[in-house]
Amino acid sequence: MKIEHIDNRYGQSAVENFWIIGGGKFGLRAAKALSKKHPLTNLTIVEKEKAVCKQLGRLGFETVCMDGIQYLERNLVSVSHPDWIVPAIPLHTAYEWIKTKLSKNHSINRIAVPQDLVTELPNPINAEFGQLYISIADFKCPGNCPEPDEICTHTGKPRPMVLHEFLKSIQRKDLKTVVIRSHQLAPGVGGYPPQTLFAALNEIEAAQEPVVLSTACSCHGVIDAFQLSKR
Repeated sequence: MKIEHIDNRYGQSAVENFWIIGGGKFGLRAAKALSKKHPLTNLTIVEKEKAVCKQLGRLGFETVCMDGIQYLERNLVSVSHPDWIVPAIPLHTAYEWIKTKLSKNHSINRIAVPQDLVTELPNPINAEFGQLYISIADFKCPGNCPEPDEICTHTGKPRPMVLHEFLKSIQRKDLKTVVIRSHQLAPGVGGYPPQTLFAALNEIEAAQEPVVLSTACSCHGVIDAFQLSKR
């Protein structure tokens, strides 16, 4: 795996390929930040809105104009390409991709995150499409936060927890907990390698109990809970 080649100082790396899923405000910001830090990289933005695609093309970005989840379903076939996937759409990208991959042979029924678990989570917020957003911050974080290891950029105080580690520590007999870690690739830009998606897919497909799937960095996360059953 190539995760070790990028750290929070954004030095030179061997990473060559980024797929940014979504070309709106956050996708464009990610593209600009990654292009600045990794000028020799191959970067593709996937965006479904034609007008936005044209704008991205005029800015010089390689753009595929189609739905991001459909693009992943059709093109993500290898654990080694691309090097990084950067989700930048208002959906839980990992959940939507896994749901698409499993839907041929399974029924997937979204359920509420158990309330006794919600009470353990930092600042939970219910989202429009059924996801649960969580954050150790009760304030708006700066868009260019470098995600330092221990100290919060905004408060200057120690981070109360590392969120992705905290989520992985949740072990219950009645739930299957699966966590995809989002790595910071540039200030304010997170992503994960395909290996983590395929590993999560395999874990979930083998699960007998309800699944709680999270994608999280050190500070912020999104959660979907669902029950999987074979058709």
